Amino acid sequence: MAPFRSSLGFFSVLLPGFLLAIPGSFTPHAAAPADGVPPQKKQVLLGTVAQGMTVAHVQPEQIDDAFSRRVYALYLKRLDAGKKFLLQSDIKQLQRYETGIDNEVKQGKSEFLDLSTKLINQRQREAQAIYRELLAQPFDFTAQETFETDTDKLSYPADEAGRRELWRRLLKYQTMTRLSELLDEQERQQTKALAAAGAKPSDATLSAPVRTAAQLEADARKQVLKYYDEYFNDLLQTDEADRLTAFANTIANTFDPHSEYFAPKDKTNFDIAVTGRLEGTGAQMGEKDGQILVTYIVPGSASHRQGELKAGDVVQRVAQGAAEPVAVEGMRLDKVVQMIRGKKGTEVRLTVKKPDGSVKVIPIIRDIVVIEETYAQSAVINEGGKKIGYILLPSFYADFNRNGGRNSAQDVRQELDKLKAQNVQGVVLDLRFNGGGSLYDAAEMAGLFVPGGPMVQVKSRQRAAEVVSDPDSKTQYEGPLVVLVNRYSASASEILAGAIQDYQRGVIMGNLTYGKGTVQRVFELDDMMNPELAAYKPFGSLKMTIQKYYRVTGSSTQFKGVTPDIMVPDAYSTLADGEQDTDYPLPWDEITPAKYQPWVSAPPVAKLKAASNARVAANPSFRLLTDAVQGMAKRREETRESLNLASYRAQQKEGRALNEKFKTIQQQTTALNVTALAAAAADSVQNGRAQRFIAPLRKDLTLREAVAVIQDEL
Repeated sequence: MAPFRSSLGFFSVLLPGFLLAIPGSFTPHAAAPADGVPPQKKQVLLGTVAQGMTVAHVQPEQIDDAFSRRVYALYLKRLDAGKKFLLQSDIKQLQRYETGIDNEVKQGKSEFLDLSTKLINQRQREAQAIYRELLAQPFDFTAQETFETDTDKLSYPADEAGRRELWRRLLKYQTMTRLSELLDEQERQQTKALAAAGAKPSDATLSAPVRTAAQLEADARKQVLKYYDEYFNDLLQTDEADRLTAFANTIANTFDPHSEYFAPKDKTNFDIAVTGRLEGTGAQMGEKDGQILVTYIVPGSASHRQGELKAGDVVQRVAQGAAEPVAVEGMRLDKVVQMIRGKKGTEVRLTVKKPDGSVKVIPIIRDIVVIEETYAQSAVINEGGKKIGYILLPSFYADFNRNGGRNSAQDVRQELDKLKAQNVQGVVLDLRFNGGGSLYDAAEMAGLFVPGGPMVQVKSRQRAAEVVSDPDSKTQYEGPLVVLVNRYSASASEILAGAIQDYQRGVIMGNLTYGKGTVQRVFELDDMMNPELAAYKPFGSLKMTIQKYYRVTGSSTQFKGVTPDIMVPDAYSTLADGEQDTDYPLPWDEITPAKYQPWVSAPPVAKLKAASNARVAANPSFRLLTDAVQGMAKRREETRESLNLASYRAQQKEGRALNEKFKTIQQQTTALNVTALAAAAADSVQNGRAQRFIAPLRKDLTLREAVAVIQDEL
């Protein structure tokens, strides 16, 4: 759930407490060390985050030994997620702080953070030598060995020999998977060659291996080596500021999974996700072999208008206007992106190497970049002589800073108007993979389908529940409605789906949703700091859970999610985690129901569900998908993988056979007739976007079933 706008007044009461957390030895304006973060900045930041969470979080925890244990466990889990760096002797050193982190935060110390940083940096450098040594020799894939893929079932290595063995099995597993892929590719090439020559598979000459197993194994190891060279190049660029950010974020996350600390660059990424807008060049970047590549130019962006920067260009240096250029080869991608982004109206100069080898300096004046794919889109589905409208909403975006950005509720209103103009007889609103956003947009959007009333309830820690009602009593659309959800539908998506379900306004269809029922607000920490701390800015932002929301029935979606009226098989949802799978989630609860009046023409859900279940059971594609889902669920429980190549390939062959069977049946299914409303014959960019939008819809099994449900209701 994205934050909603707030004055600083709510948070200003915390400021004195923050400064009290700073010990008397604090010396403002102390010089920063050449290779790290000033100790004073650490103590101010960590004290601010911890005490702020204690004072203003919706369900605060005390800064005590229990808090310390939570921070200790979660930070170690993230510091060495695969347990492939730290030794048990390192853990023994760090355990001295397991119940002392609370005292460190209060006293302005960071001994646990500093020691963990020292240890992980040392062990990562040692691991770099280990993987290079191990990948220099071939692996034996005939041995009956296994590799445990669930790190929760692993222990930290007892010694250096144990760590080396863990790396050996990890690298062997990754090499085996790549070797299997190379063998598959060689078999495909041989089959194509035989077909082209008109030969039979028994032709020994044509079917002989192009490359030996040993050669393919060597290539597989080279691929793994290349991956780890790039991985460690990024890993070893992790600096003290990155560690501080991760530790501050861990402190926030121990209160609940959605309270977070943002370093300034991370706040920028969050704003982009919320608004679908950023200030920059409009050039998307990637990394390959240590080089920064331009991968895509956003149509209409500053780079697109300037015209000289192209996909495939290699960025060698970045300069802020006329300032000295900074070489970026080998630099971590996120740091380069941060250098290229900037405020609207400022200049960045990119020194790029073109594919023909020429080098050019390209000046670009930054501007607003709009990411169109994040916004609502609509289409018309012609099926069985009926026209069904379809709206895809990727997120609940809003312009919280009022900079002229778009608003998801208004956009959906416009898409409904377009569909009504097409005389559609029903509407499918797709919230699958929609992770949420603006709470108020969700409430306003629910009001597009009902004449008025409460849509959601919001409750702070010490206040009575606030009812958020539809701001407009007008009903925008009154026809049959299906709302699609899955395990990735969260927060604002759950508000909207819950309201539609509670009002009995439409049919919720798909899979159990994520289960996030909390509201966050973002506070800029720089605005909270006293003037003498100016030398240490920027401090970043704190996104804090300050409220929980509840359906009009009084039930929370927190932890439990929204259960659809009609369930359909879905591979994505089977493999996805929900709120209950996160660390330290807040529990489910309920409050007094709001007063509301259900829709007078409620759909016959029981009848529609029975018809849908019968269709799904009779559909060969759904039957195969159900088998695949059950197989994936079973495989998920089997975390120990064989390191025997023959056993691994037999298992992979079985999975591919099922997948190919599913694809064949799905391809034989008659495609839905889908037409995007956004298409404009004279606009190639819009047409390209429209085609990308509708292409996956034609063979979408769940969408086809949603259309059938609407047809049953008509």
